[in-house]
Amino acid sequence: MIRLRDYPRAAMIQLLASWGFSAAHGARLWKYLYREGATDIAAMGELPSRLLERLVERGRLDLLPVVRESLADHGRTTKYLLGLEDGQRIETVLMRCRDRVTACVSSQAGCALGCVFCATGQMGFGRNLTAGEIVGQVMMVNRQLRLTTLARQSTPGVRNVVLMGMGEPLLNYAAVMTAVEILGDSAGLAIAGKRMTLSTVGVVPGIVRLADERRPCSLAVSLHAATQDERAALVPAAKTWPLVELMDACRYYTAKLSRRVFFEWTLIAGVNDSVEQAGELARLVQGVPCQINLIPLNRTQEYGGESCDSESVARFQSSLREAGLPVTVRRRRGTEIAAGCGQLAGAR
Repeated sequence: MIRLRDYPRAAMIQLLASWGFSAAHGARLWKYLYREGATDIAAMGELPSRLLERLVERGRLDLLPVVRESLADHGRTTKYLLGLEDGQRIETVLMRCRDRVTACVSSQAGCALGCVFCATGQMGFGRNLTAGEIVGQVMMVNRQLRLTTLARQSTPGVRNVVLMGMGEPLLNYAAVMTAVEILGDSAGLAIAGKRMTLSTVGVVPGIVRLADERRPCSLAVSLHAATQDERAALVPAAKTWPLVELMDACRYYTAKLSRRVFFEWTLIAGVNDSVEQAGELARLVQGVPCQINLIPLNRTQEYGGESCDSESVARFQSSLREAGLPVTVRRRRGTEIAAGCGQLAGAR
């Protein structure tokens, strides 16, 4: 079977050329997939009948059926539980704001890295997603938007994508980068690179590769602690990629691409929320072009930590600002439906 959404446009045109069809036919198929959001190969009536027969017989669209839909924030946040053909399940989150629509997509079914406060890490690893399954999540969100009256009247399609759902994107590098290429193609969804953000727990070789290949997406690094021992207690991957190596990779990335890094810091009461730890963080990132995003902990079933109160969050934020760092507190969305940061688990 041929998963059509696994192919960037040039590769799709090349595939069809190997079957004896012109570049124009490849371009038309691409338009069906991404401009028209086709859900039925048989309905692609402008393609030659011989090509259509082959596609009907062998092509797949990765439609990702919705198993369950959960709403929060007065309908502005929607979590979708999606079924994959092998029985795995993943979750995707749609977030509506006044001027943009964002899809938080998964890159793996489960995760092998085991961050202690993350529900995905607590469930273990299933498998990597294909490029088509990653792209298919964005297409699914766009379909759901078109189905609502409000969307038809005033809501645009997805214009922002965050690879912050289930899994570690840099451990599924090839498929994720293919998906980024497809999503950004000007002849399709045309989502700008600066509107796609990849979040990693700190896979050093992947960060260096992103820089060397000059990939267009923005980079967010889940930091959560400013010393090696404290970070390793929260993020087991720090034992493989120590903090000093991670920061070297971030400096390399920012120098190579002249971009900033977004450092993510989940605030856990009594664990990493002190003014002293804010000072350690400020010293750690000194000289690195960056933005600090503070995320009050979202509770998960297997982790007993508590979220900080508003006063602790404000103190931590103020300490970073006094050190001259740009810092924001991430707005919490969808926590009552377990759609917040660290809460996705592909629940059945």
